[in-house]
Formats: sequence, structure tokens, C-alpha cells
Amino acid sequence: MEYQKINLSTWDRGELFAFYIEKMRIVMSLTVDVNVAPLAAFVRQNGLKFYPAMIWTVSRVINAHDEFKYGWDDSGSLIRWNQIWPSYAHFHPEDQAFTKMVTPYTDDLFAFHAQFLRDRERCRDLRAIVPDQPPNFFDVSCLPWVHYRHFDLHVFDEGKFLAPVVTWGRFEKAEDGKLLMPLTMNIHHAVADGFHLSRFFTEVQAQINAMGAGGAQ
Repeated sequence: MEYQKINLSTWDRGELFAFYIEKMRIVMSLTVDVNVAPLAAFVRQNGLKFYPAMIWTVSRVINAHDEFKYGWDDSGSLIRWNQIWPSYAHFHPEDQAFTKMVTPYTDDLFAFHAQFLRDRERCRDLRAIVPDQPPNFFDVSCLPWVHYRHFDLHVFDEGKFLAPVVTWGRFEKAEDGKLLMPLTMNIHHAVADGFHLSRFFTEVQAQINAMGAGGAQ
């Protein structure tokens, strides 16, 4: 996987990063209702499934911005991945267990969707974490059983997990015809501020609206 090493002394965020890693390890969490009616219509019209289409949507926005692509190499050096892939949970209602797997991100929604289905079939008899997961991942999952107000997922490592953690819940129809779905992102303050967190939701909604207007680009 391709990446660039980050020099804190020349990086414009180096001082802030060092502060939030060394003195005050903070993870920001925000939940916003997004209108997924255009996405729901798009997947119906194109014979797609909602879950992989939504995974692709958030992956597209995440890969558009450097702040969401930081991590660590094997020697503990800070790096920025050229691309980051979704590590998602596939739920098995028959035994109430799940499979955690990664599908490589591509800008082509239909290619990603097809690969998602192949990966799901390949791993259908596996449970828990699929072996040999790539290191350039962010976490994504869904709680389709509830429409929640807020969701906060704590990563109990050393406080140095830098990748986004994205979750969404059940969408519900509003009086104006919108389908409102709670979408949550957790992100380490060392790599992002409130502006970057807010922009994620704005651009996810813009991407969904664009799909409703006739395309996935």
C-alpha cells in the first residue's frame, strides 16, 4: 500500500498534532441526520443495494481529504496513505454474528458494488475478522434496527487510532418526504478539527444529492 511519511517539523499541522497526541488525546464525535432519499431512489433505479452504495459514498468523501488518511507504519512513524479502504461489518441474522472485511475503494461505484458482493460471498462462512486485512483502512458499520440521536464508539488503544470511524442507523420518513438517517463520524483531533468533521457531512449530503440528480459522480 502506498503512503508518504510525515515530517512533523515541516508539516503545517505538526505542532497541533504533537499536542493532541502527546498531551491531550481527544476524539471528536458528531452525528448528523442526512437525507438519503436520493440515494434510496438511485439504488432502486440501478438494481443496487443500499449498504454498499452508502459505504462507497462515505469512502468517496473520506478519500477526497488528507485529514482522514493518516496512520502509522510498522516502525511507528506517522504516514498518510494514498488511499484508505472501508473495513465494514456484514451481519448474519441467522446466528447474530458478523464478519469484518475490507473491500478496496474505487471511484467507480458499480465496480465497487460488484466487488463488495464478491467479497461478501467469498467470506459468507467466516465470522469475526477476516484474516490478512490491509493496514490502510477506516472503520464503517450500520445499526439498521434503530434511528438514534447519537452514537459514540470508543477505540481503547493507546489513544493513537487516527482513521475515521463511521456509523449510521435506520432511516425514517419525514413529513416532507425526506428519508432522514443518523450518520456518525468519530475522528482524532490530532488530524482533524471541527471544520473538517463538519465538511464530511456536508459533502456526503452533496454526493447523495448528486446521485439523485442522475449520477454517481
